[in-house]
Amino acid sequence: MATSSSYVLFLKSPCSPPSLTTPLSHNQSWFQSRMIRRTKPISTVLSVIKAQTNVRKEDIVIVGAGIAGLATALSLHRLGLRSLVLEQAGSLRTGGTSLTLFKNGWRVLDAIGVGNDLRRQFLEIQGMVVKSEDGTEMRSFKFKDEDESQEVRAVERRILLETLANQLPQDAVQFSSKLANIERSENGEILLELVNGTRLCAKVVIGCDGIRSSIAKWMGFSKPRYVGHCAFRGLGFYPEGQPYEPKVNYIYGRGLRAGYVPVSPTKVYWFICFNRPSPGPKISDPSVLKKQAKELVRNWPSELLSIIDLSPDDTIIRTPLVDRWLWPAISPSASDGKVVLVGDAWHPMTPNLGQGACCALEDAVVLARKLANAIKSEPASVESALRSYGSERWPRIFPLTIRANIVGSALQWENPVVCSVRNNVIIPKIVRLGPLLEHTNFECEPL
Repeated sequence: MATSSSYVLFLKSPCSPPSLTTPLSHNQSWFQSRMIRRTKPISTVLSVIKAQTNVRKEDIVIVGAGIAGLATALSLHRLGLRSLVLEQAGSLRTGGTSLTLFKNGWRVLDAIGVGNDLRRQFLEIQGMVVKSEDGTEMRSFKFKDEDESQEVRAVERRILLETLANQLPQDAVQFSSKLANIERSENGEILLELVNGTRLCAKVVIGCDGIRSSIAKWMGFSKPRYVGHCAFRGLGFYPEGQPYEPKVNYIYGRGLRAGYVPVSPTKVYWFICFNRPSPGPKISDPSVLKKQAKELVRNWPSELLSIIDLSPDDTIIRTPLVDRWLWPAISPSASDGKVVLVGDAWHPMTPNLGQGACCALEDAVVLARKLANAIKSEPASVESALRSYGSERWPRIFPLTIRANIVGSALQWENPVVCSVRNNVIIPKIVRLGPLLEHTNFECEPL
């Protein structure tokens, strides 16, 4: 004979597992699900339990283990909040080359406790030299002359990711976890389904899944826009020591520019940016990429060609440059309920100001602070905290995205008359470095 008894079920949270415990008191964590006492037959309770045991509860889920994702996870960790990072690859994506971090990026890295570990491995860049394609020097600058507090270093992406990941708890990153579907439950929680069938229910989801973000697509963002040029990148390797001074070297041509900068005592990062009406087919053969890159600059300064020759195949890549302009009142907000975007997933920008990674790091600490404060003070204010993050970051991100695009377009001019004016008047006589670096000012206290 069926009997009735009183059990607690998560009837308001369809992706929450049932429990046979008593309701939580008001002073318990907001992340622990609300429970309602109901009278149900034991058979009904057991069927609910069986149906929902394959859904795993998580407090904060971060999608993507790139710079933005790992920096956000570490920022939250420093503030006492656990998160789970989902990465679709089987391991950290440590391929690729390097990226330039200015003082705003280093202030964030200091705030999350990894700045000094990285400084020991990479050279501080003292200044920059601008040359024409025949090697003639047009202008040189020293960063400290313009801003004594400026700090510039080129950092290997692999080492940056590994350094961030090594500061996280051992089980913080879950690999081979590609997102297949995302849904919102009636109570605002987010159900994530992975391609391997795993189902997760999260209180907060942070999209850090890059320029092709599936989270951004779900939130209604348009695809990033191709800006009309592509870039080759690579990392020259000098086992006996590289011979270059710690300066950024830029070389400007017509519809074509290149540059190189020492990263460490044995490595030199280089790039070539060229105009192309469409991105073209993807080429994965590194020997073909190296050949194409050298062909573009075959008559340019020999040191550039030498650096390309000394680049291991697995460091050479070619990518189309894209961005997304976040127009006010037109573009979606950075957050939607308890889902929020960070870094390239929200604001992809061209690399012309060296601010893509720096802005992602800034996003991470700003979001982590607002989210931690909301959770610890008033759980109901979490969505407000996410909206506040978007409101604070947008006035900084939107102008930088546009400025990076304009600078890149100006440097890719093809008209010979315009290029002559640029090389003989604008760069040597008009350009001042100080105002161009004002965007690197960013205050960030330790977490």
